[in-house]
Amino acid sequence: MSGNVARKQSTLEKFGQYELERRSEDLEGNHPEEILAWASKRFNSKLTFATGFGPEGCAIIDMIARNQLPIDIFTLDTGLFFQETYDLWARLEKHTGIRIRSVTPTVSLEQQKALYEDELWKTDPDLCCSIRKVMPLQDALRGFEAWASAIRRDQTPERADTPIVRYDPKFDLIKVSPLVNWTNEDVWSYINKYNVPTNPLHDKNYPSIGCFPCTSAVKPGEDPRAGRWRSHQKTECGLHGGNSKVGSNKLRVIQGDGGDTASL
Repeated sequence: MSGNVARKQSTLEKFGQYELERRSEDLEGNHPEEILAWASKRFNSKLTFATGFGPEGCAIIDMIARNQLPIDIFTLDTGLFFQETYDLWARLEKHTGIRIRSVTPTVSLEQQKALYEDELWKTDPDLCCSIRKVMPLQDALRGFEAWASAIRRDQTPERADTPIVRYDPKFDLIKVSPLVNWTNEDVWSYINKYNVPTNPLHDKNYPSIGCFPCTSAVKPGEDPRAGRWRSHQKTECGLHGGNSKVGSNKLRVIQGDGGDTASL
């Protein structure tokens, strides 16, 4: 019987590597709004956008709203956002009229403390990011064929060669990055033009904002992402590649309310 079970077709097999590369090249000169419109038409309700409420994400949310694109939007609420980030979330919903749904980890901060240790982000930020970001994202992306990201090529060396459209093997989805060709100046020019709400912490030397325990202000002359995971050899949370890879020996199991178990 088991030999007759059909193998599930991967997203890459469905769309084809050649087609993705060709489409990515075709879109190179397009405005981000045109790229989003193409992706919305191509993937319909199977396209989603995950935002961390950075300037780039705020701009994309505004583009989706102004062009009335039926793109699902969510954020990975780790439970460790700055209060300013939670306030921005509400302001963006009011500004755009779009509901930004919340995706939360299956493990509360108290459970994480009991399973591992208090303030896990201090001793093992990769594991913390995996529990609070990567695994919730895996759950949130189920049922979708593509997801949009707000990354830019000039942000980090790891992102320098990011194509506009590519296959993301980590989540078995097509990844669309409409802002890869934009600079920081391009993003802020758009934000100022359309009065898009942003995080007030940007005005206090926080150019890149994540969870409050792992984000600090940057000093003059520092890289814009120098305030992320300061004192750790870490530049990415693991959502877009980078160094949040957790071995199975570090993942533990908790008992759910109904007797269920959940792998971490």
